[in-house]
Amino acid sequence: MSFAIVTRTLTKRFGRSVALDSVNIEVPAGSIYALVGPNGAGKTSLIKVLMNIFGPTAGTAEIQGLDSTRLRGEAFQRIGYVSENQEMPDWMTVGELLRYYRSFYPGWDVELEAQLVSQFDLPLDRKLKHLSRGVRVKAALASSLAYRPTLLVLDEPFSGLDPLVRDELIEGLLDRAEETTIFLSSHDLAEIESFSSHVGFLENGRLLFQEEMASLAGRFREITVTLNKPGSVPAVIPASWLQVEASDSVVRFVESRFVPVQSQKDIASVFSGAHEVNVDPMTLRSIFLAIAKNGRGRATASSAGKKLEGVDA
Repeated sequence: MSFAIVTRTLTKRFGRSVALDSVNIEVPAGSIYALVGPNGAGKTSLIKVLMNIFGPTAGTAEIQGLDSTRLRGEAFQRIGYVSENQEMPDWMTVGELLRYYRSFYPGWDVELEAQLVSQFDLPLDRKLKHLSRGVRVKAALASSLAYRPTLLVLDEPFSGLDPLVRDELIEGLLDRAEETTIFLSSHDLAEIESFSSHVGFLENGRLLFQEEMASLAGRFREITVTLNKPGSVPAVIPASWLQVEASDSVVRFVESRFVPVQSQKDIASVFSGAHEVNVDPMTLRSIFLAIAKNGRGRATASSAGKKLEGVDA
């Protein structure tokens, strides 16, 4: 498997403050990789190191096989980058902006530019300073897609946008997904759940885990066991069970290594008097909350056999 982005023990400090702590990320080529985490987790710092805006304090980052510290000039003809607070010349119109950028990229596709202008309904004759944040983001995205980059890096692209504009941007990204690796950061899990292929969870500068979205969703289930009589949490339970709680005759927990036949056997062995067992899928937000409440992913690492980057055993 080839990777568009690889970091090894990537660390970034600002004085005594640690923004990134030994982060190891692998972004498969052709994927839509969402880096999620709360505000202040280090997502923007990571992206700025990847884009060679900041130099790393320790460790390495490779972007399409090139060390991030050597990223400049021609390398950016294959990389698109849109930040949350994208700086653009406000005195320009949208049309002037696109013409200005066009001269820097030999691979600029004029036909694709016209498609993006139409798709995003961009007002070519209006100055950027008079546009809403949503339209400015669409203009920035159009100018980053028109030269067909093989890697597109987006820092909180949907922050503060209304649902309609957000959906238009997502549609535009999905239209380009076959030819472009997309790496984006977000603190809103609901935004990225429907279209991302991979996800990594960053908190306090540490990567708790990374995984294919389908694999993550497939191995987590919320289990509700109804007993024939009131009971309590057994002393010995499978290590993959998280957040086990009992109330009267009902026991609830999160199974982090769900395999239908084996999980049913485990439940039957622990609760011989089970009257009913309900198994429900979980949203990405619910999964992350379960991981966070269970020692920031440590139990999940040991029970599910997944490698959680940057987490002490």
